[in-house]
Amino acid sequence: MGEESNLGTRIAESIRRERERAGLSLSALAARAGVAKSTLSQLEAGGGNPSVETLWAIGVALGVPFSAFVDPPRPPVRLVRAGEGPVTRSEQGDYAAALLASCPPGARRDLYRVTTEPGEAKLSQPHQPGTVEHVILAAGRARVGPAADPVELAPGDYLAFPGDAPHVYEALEPGTAAVVVMEHP
Repeated sequence: MGEESNLGTRIAESIRRERERAGLSLSALAARAGVAKSTLSQLEAGGGNPSVETLWAIGVALGVPFSAFVDPPRPPVRLVRAGEGPVTRSEQGDYAAALLASCPPGARRDLYRVTTEPGEAKLSQPHQPGTVEHVILAAGRARVGPAADPVELAPGDYLAFPGDAPHVYEALEPGTAAVVVMEHP
């Protein structure tokens, strides 16, 4: 019962989040998905037991995959310190790979090399909705992330955070450099 209850709550929160992100009313989403408004309202309230077909219809209407409703949400800010994370090693040589983040379906990623020196922090304004920034610090030290709660990074640390909210980059040592990946929906 506990897992079903958690899944129902997750589905309710996900439908509401995705509907609001799309800027749709309950009525508009219900019409697009071919689902009764009362059913949709009940699902968003955590009630009901939606069929796979109902969730697929809602997902198609919102332009999101079925998994958006049933996968546990990822935290908006993820930090992986250097040397942490699951590592897969090669049998053929001294080679190891750690997956830091996977790309959601349909997303586009742009890759940047950033160099910066100590001084005034760079405050970045929000990018388009749904943008996520991924940062791997290569050299130096920096304070990076959401403007209200940046994280101090050392070489090799990985940080992911919402790029669609104000964020900051601040070098704490000379010669600070990072690889930044901008993920756009």
